[in-house]
Amino acid sequence: MLTKRIIPCLDVKNGKVVKGVNFVNLKDMGSPPELAEEYSLQGADEITFLDIAASLEYRRTTLDLVSETAERVFVPLTVGGGVRTAEDMHAALCAGADKVSVNSAAIGDPTIITESAESFGRQCVVVAIDAKRKGGGWEVCSHGGTRPTGLDAAEWAGRAEDLGAGEILLTSVDADGVKNGYDIPLNAAISDAVDIPVIASGGCGNAEHIYEVFAETDVSAALAASIFHSRQYTVGDVKEYLRDRGVVVR
Repeated sequence: MLTKRIIPCLDVKNGKVVKGVNFVNLKDMGSPPELAEEYSLQGADEITFLDIAASLEYRRTTLDLVSETAERVFVPLTVGGGVRTAEDMHAALCAGADKVSVNSAAIGDPTIITESAESFGRQCVVVAIDAKRKGGGWEVCSHGGTRPTGLDAAEWAGRAEDLGAGEILLTSVDADGVKNGYDIPLNAAISDAVDIPVIASGGCGNAEHIYEVFAETDVSAALAASIFHSRQYTVGDVKEYLRDRGVVVR
């Protein structure tokens, strides 16, 4: 049985980790390298570093900060934000990333997924999907969750897999930062639509929410931010909670 992964997320803006609600009202939570090191020592399976303003500001990810963060952790580091080409992905990998997340650029030009997978291996390519409920399904949003695209989230996830994505990072725009739990129907729909791992993101307010998304869907990992930044839980606390309930974690 594959172990479930716990992934603290660093949403980075202006060199600081921030956290908000529904992608807005951001508050400064601390230094990316320091928090990454802390979570690595707590037993995080991976760390995700997302430069959340890069796409909106039409710039690359801040690679110096990525390098500084990578030097402080001993677990896989996924980096995203402002990745528009395979060359940008290569630069992030050279800066210390183990995997690179693409979102808005892949929607505009899906060939970046295939080109990157062929150049670096699909295990390096994470397609991030920010999904917002619309009617009976979910619509993909780009540019930090601010722009509706008209794409159905499940269809786009399946297409991304066919193009070469090795993993899906799925964020519910509706649930983000609200702390009422992951969007279970969304995560179930996307994990059922693809054969590659899906990371659940958006809405975690406690360890029970992580247990629920593992128990009720086929996601491979749970990403969380608020519960770790606020010191409500350590990564070790969450893993102990999950083990006690029969979830296989590292």
